[in-house]
Amino acid sequence: MAVTSREIRAPQSHQSAVLPGVQWNFSVVHLATLLVAMLAIYVLVGWVVNWGQVRLDDLRYGRPRTMHLSGFVGRAEEAYGQPTHFIAMNLNRQVVVLELPGSDPTQVRSWPGPYLFGAHEDLTPVIIDLADVDGDGLPDVVLNVRNEQIVYLNRDGGLRLPTPEERLLLRAP
Repeated sequence: MAVTSREIRAPQSHQSAVLPGVQWNFSVVHLATLLVAMLAIYVLVGWVVNWGQVRLDDLRYGRPRTMHLSGFVGRAEEAYGQPTHFIAMNLNRQVVVLELPGSDPTQVRSWPGPYLFGAHEDLTPVIIDLADVDGDGLPDVVLNVRNEQIVYLNRDGGLRLPTPEERLLLRAP
């Protein structure tokens, strides 16, 4: 009995149409394992980045999150050459701004800011800056909290939130 070349065949393997000659022996189990491993790596990297950001914020702003800034904002107490000192804090999700005019601790004023909602918002830093946003020549206090800006206008020897009419005239700091 003669055997022809048509009768002898090599076992068929899964070959790629894109890469001829490359064998693909992936099964569903291998693919599922690969996807689970990729998901685990993604979650682990996200956790490490978040952990690092919290530790960096701990070094920069402490706990509770606090930032200090000094500047001349036109207070009578600054006549002695001492700038006004501002302290912005996140006290258990409540933003608070303290003002020490001319760095005089006997004249402390405080302004409540927004209450922060959400998980871990007690660790959100509050960034304070001075900028003239209403064009009156006096620096106003600008708070940055999670990419939102809260402006306190420097008017009549104190700070206050702008009225809706004033809000339309404000310039971006």
